[in-house]
Amino acid sequence: MHDLIRDITYSIAAAWILGLGAQFFRQPLLLAYLIGGFALGPCGFKLIESAESISAISELGLIFLLFMIGLEIDLKKIISAGCSITLTALSQIVGGALLGVTFFRLCGFGLGLGGWDALYLGIAGALSSTVIIVKLLYEKQELDTLTGRITLGVLVLQDLAAILFLAVQPNLEHLAPGVIFMSIARVVLMVAVTLTVSRYVLPAVFRHIARLPELVQVGALAWCFLIGELGERLHLSREMGALIAGVALSTFPYALDVTAKVTSLRDFFVTLFFVGLGMQIPMPTGQLVGWAIVFAGFVMISRFLSTFIPLYLMKQGLRTSLIPAINLSQVSEFSLVVLALGAQAGHLRHPATSGMVALAFTLLAAVSTFGMTRSAGVTLAVIPWLKKAGLRDLDHTPDDVHTDGAHGHGAARIIFLGFFRTASSLLEEMQRHAPDLIGDTAVIDFSPVARAGLVERKVRVIYGDISQRDTLLHAGVERAEVLISTVPDSMLKGTSNERLVRLLRGLNPHAKIIATAEMLVQAEVLLEAGADYVSIARLREADDLLEAVRAATEGLLEEKRTVLQGLLKDRREVLT
Repeated sequence: MHDLIRDITYSIAAAWILGLGAQFFRQPLLLAYLIGGFALGPCGFKLIESAESISAISELGLIFLLFMIGLEIDLKKIISAGCSITLTALSQIVGGALLGVTFFRLCGFGLGLGGWDALYLGIAGALSSTVIIVKLLYEKQELDTLTGRITLGVLVLQDLAAILFLAVQPNLEHLAPGVIFMSIARVVLMVAVTLTVSRYVLPAVFRHIARLPELVQVGALAWCFLIGELGERLHLSREMGALIAGVALSTFPYALDVTAKVTSLRDFFVTLFFVGLGMQIPMPTGQLVGWAIVFAGFVMISRFLSTFIPLYLMKQGLRTSLIPAINLSQVSEFSLVVLALGAQAGHLRHPATSGMVALAFTLLAAVSTFGMTRSAGVTLAVIPWLKKAGLRDLDHTPDDVHTDGAHGHGAARIIFLGFFRTASSLLEEMQRHAPDLIGDTAVIDFSPVARAGLVERKVRVIYGDISQRDTLLHAGVERAEVLISTVPDSMLKGTSNERLVRLLRGLNPHAKIIATAEMLVQAEVLLEAGADYVSIARLREADDLLEAVRAATEGLLEEKRTVLQGLLKDRREVLT
């Protein structure tokens, strides 16, 4: 027992020290934890050599990690995922797993009674890191973009697929129909019990202890380990039970409160898991590094095949098809969980299986971080090559003749540069109150969703990137009378409103240019750059909020709400 406490002390200290270094070099903390575990373990400085300690540390961390993953799974998002996201996710998960199983079976890894390494590698290679992707998309402010929503939708469905795999994983050695049926029946029983209790019992319990943070925290832990033990008694696993416990809690009203209370514990246990996993990484021999590179290369190629191709076939355009493939090109922390469970069950026979995935996780975490932060530049560089290879973008579809203002209709008098929510609302107002202007209006954007909506409304649309001079010339901006940029700098890729205004003013000295500013200091900069007017959305919002506050103090908020509902009732914007 004292050795375990000492070993946990070493683990947390190493994770903290190396975590500081990872933060300084802007690398994922999970890499620091893996490296810390490797340094402490049998292949490092041998400060922790006890197999019992390593196993206990890893299992504790794994149980709580899966509980937290379950808490963050949003069943409503899974149910409401759009058709294109669902089909892309199915293609990516099933296609990636089948490619992986086939590829690694051909490489000599087992698939059957001689070991299930090829299956585990296929599953591991089909999953992407939620932690890394969400963090980077948040920092880039792309969570709410089309490519961001596609990426997140695939991640959510990947988690669901992993849960389904964990349901049959304990019985891989006995995959008779009866055994599979019993495994599914046990999972259904456990899910039914946990969902029933979380729906009818836990809300009342947590309502009474909501003002006692300590009891909320202890209650969440008790729930996690109790359902974990139920999973063990049902011959599934404690880890599977913890995952279902988290999913069940995510559906009841106090889920956010529970998540907030156990966040600090999550960080502690997640750290233990990844440090424990690092201890199990074998010494990186030339053969192991070679396999890690092979696995990393397979992941990147399979993401292109299983993500880019279905999106492209659904006519999402080259850019929208490429960026999710780039975003998803790394190994998931859930992949490491799956392999850890496989090792515990004795399903992995090849000595390189776990180590190569851990090393590939480390490699791809760095590579994918670089790729995601520069995805706009990467797509600009790759798209011309794809076009030369014969792939057509949305600007080559047959309806361009009818929608592209640069072909057969003359230059538009009013041109929207980019099309996001503000532009969608402005277009709706124009259609309602100034329909005579619609025939002289064109939009430049590369969103397939916006394009489809604009074509349906018979608004001319030019497919392209507004940061590119050639796109602007093709759209005829040098002959337009009014040029409007409603997309804020935080959403623009490859340019800014200031650079865009300067470019537009150079191309068209006489046009009236309307730009957008998020910060007050930007307004003067844009005016000096050549803008004729600058729209600052926060000022308009402040006026509306002041009216709401005044109405609230005078007892008139219900009337203002009625007016708002009237405004929303019949709006049919392109982007709702």
